[in-house]
Amino acid sequence: MTSKKIVLHFPHRLVDQPIVYKLVKDFNLSFNILKASVTPQEQGLMVLELVGEKENFKKGIKFLESCGVKIQPLSQDVRRNESKCTDCGVCVPICPTAALEVDLKTRKVHFHNKKCIACELCIKICPTRAMEVHF
Repeated sequence: MTSKKIVLHFPHRLVDQPIVYKLVKDFNLSFNILKASVTPQEQGLMVLELVGEKENFKKGIKFLESCGVKIQPLSQDVRRNESKCTDCGVCVPICPTAALEVDLKTRKVHFHNKKCIACELCIKICPTRAMEVHF
C-alpha cells in the first residue's frame, strides 16, 4: 500500500473535469483532500493524501500527468524560516525521517527537504513557528 501527500496544479481547461473521481473509479485509489482552491476558468490547486496499491498508484499518477496536471510532493512545500528559527532542536527528535538534524559542531538545526514526508509534526511542535507549509 502506498500513501503520499501530493500537490496537484490543474490547468484552467481541467478545472471542471472529474479528474479526482477517475482516480477512485479507474485506479481504485482513495484520497483525503487537505486543501483545495479551484475556481472556474482559472488554475486549480489541490493538496491530497492519495492512498492505494503501489501499481494502481503509479498508474493514477501517470493518468494525472497525461491529462496535464502538474504533480509535486507536498514535502517540497515544507520550509524552514531561517529568520524565525532559534536552533532549539525541539523538532529534531519528532521527525520520523531525520529530515531535521543538529550539526554537532555548530549546534545549528539543518532541514533536508528531500527526506521530508510532510507529516507536519515539526510544524505543530515548533515553538517559534519556523517550520512552515507553503502551497
